[in-house]
Amino acid sequence: MEKQLANSAPLGLLGFGMTTILLNIHNMGFFPVSAIIVSMGIFYGGIAQVIAGIIAFKRGSVFAATAFTSYGFFWITLVGIWMLPGTGIVIAGSSPNSFLGFYLAIWGLFTAFMWYGTWGGSKVQQFVFLSLTVLFFLLAVEKWTGIEVIAVFAGAIGIICGSSAFYLAMAELLEEVKGKKVLPY
Repeated sequence: MEKQLANSAPLGLLGFGMTTILLNIHNMGFFPVSAIIVSMGIFYGGIAQVIAGIIAFKRGSVFAATAFTSYGFFWITLVGIWMLPGTGIVIAGSSPNSFLGFYLAIWGLFTAFMWYGTWGGSKVQQFVFLSLTVLFFLLAVEKWTGIEVIAVFAGAIGIICGSSAFYLAMAELLEEVKGKKVLPY
């Protein structure tokens, strides 16, 4: 008899949520991008979410698999965007902020469709995807316009988004551990 794989959603949601909170503390202007955000982006936001997505594929959840692997690779590509110019692999400054705006906008479009996929499900999950959609589009507009106060506002939304993902992870984790719903979601 084959053992059933565990629910990987709490891992994926925590990888997403905690990394999103940290990045958006930066977006609000409190700290520069540092090894803390880069490491979280690679290992927890990136690799842990990809692992969660692979487990979701094995469990037959196309939505969770697509979400976790996609956003895991989002974090890895974002770190690449930050780090590769310093390696000489790509020309530093070869991608203007306006192009980064298109990168963020395409993620916003993807997320808007994923949000639609949450309709009829958990209200907290719907909120995570809606707030993430808004976050991506606000960050894209900030890159296109250069109006830095938009990033501060987006940062606040990002902290709320990441916190809601953290909450959903804890709700699902505690429900499984306790065998009953502990936190509404």
